[in-house]
Amino acid sequence: MTVLVVVERQPDGIDERSLQAVTFARRLAGDEPLHALAIAASDGIEEVLGEHGVATLHVAEHDVYRAFAPYAVSAAAVEAAERIKASAVLAAGSERGNEVLAHVAARLDLPFAANCLDVGAGDPLPVTRIRWGGSLLEEALLHGSPKLVTVLPHAVAAEPAPAGPAAVERFTPTLTETDLAVQVVERVETAAGGVSLAEAKVVVSGGRGAGSAAGFAIIEELAGLLGAAVGCSRAVTMAGWRPHTDQVGQTGTKIAPDLYIACGISGATQHMAGCKGAKAILAVNTDAEAPIFASADYAVIGDLHEVVPAISAELRKAQIQKAEPG
Repeated sequence: MTVLVVVERQPDGIDERSLQAVTFARRLAGDEPLHALAIAASDGIEEVLGEHGVATLHVAEHDVYRAFAPYAVSAAAVEAAERIKASAVLAAGSERGNEVLAHVAARLDLPFAANCLDVGAGDPLPVTRIRWGGSLLEEALLHGSPKLVTVLPHAVAAEPAPAGPAAVERFTPTLTETDLAVQVVERVETAAGGVSLAEAKVVVSGGRGAGSAAGFAIIEELAGLLGAAVGCSRAVTMAGWRPHTDQVGQTGTKIAPDLYIACGISGATQHMAGCKGAKAILAVNTDAEAPIFASADYAVIGDLHEVVPAISAELRKAQIQKAEPG
């Protein structure tokens, strides 16, 4: 099967979720060469993509791509797919990936399967994807050609399949005024620490149980001791205690840390959809019946305002002991 993967870039290279989508796409491509599409690439990403099994990188070039322009990106994806006669077009199940593939589906008048975590073989294509905020799995058959799929973040790990640098083919897509109508014109960086929520190995989150914005001081202290990122629940962002960029959940950031410490979070379905990729969950809650305990590997039934400072105190004590000679 000829497969095209639309990849996203970050300032330091390819987005990790796109590399996960490339790994996922290799299942569909089988023995066929794998193709990728990038926008205005000029920083040697063909080497990284080649290390993950991409044979050819198609680079769309146009002035509009100096910023994110979803409809223009979808036009490039359709043109690239037609050029290689792609049987499937994939992207990461990120906000941008889902948006671009939705536009591709509208252009081609085709169905689109979002947030898939597995695929089978055949036509129609069997897919497994999450629904209802991650509370259930749906097995469905995807019709049409090309097949349009986004890959659930962290459904697979990004695994290399070295084949040398990908060949680069540049093209200028044919764009209309409509394609240029929506563009990102400004980015406002939020005040954040040096640990990215999406990439962090440890995440410490607070929920309604924190009580207030000031209640997050102990959450931040623990995160600092662990070199962790700080997250929160939707209730916290709705209360205005933390920015939306800190939100873990279906409508926030989907994470897959080695350890997720959830403090004062009840465990609503949409929140659990965002942290289900965590390798281990430690939950702290006063309510012994809180839904989050059903998914937690470790449970502490108690007030986070007492438990979290106690954990921090033990960590500081251990650090001091480790630093002492002998």
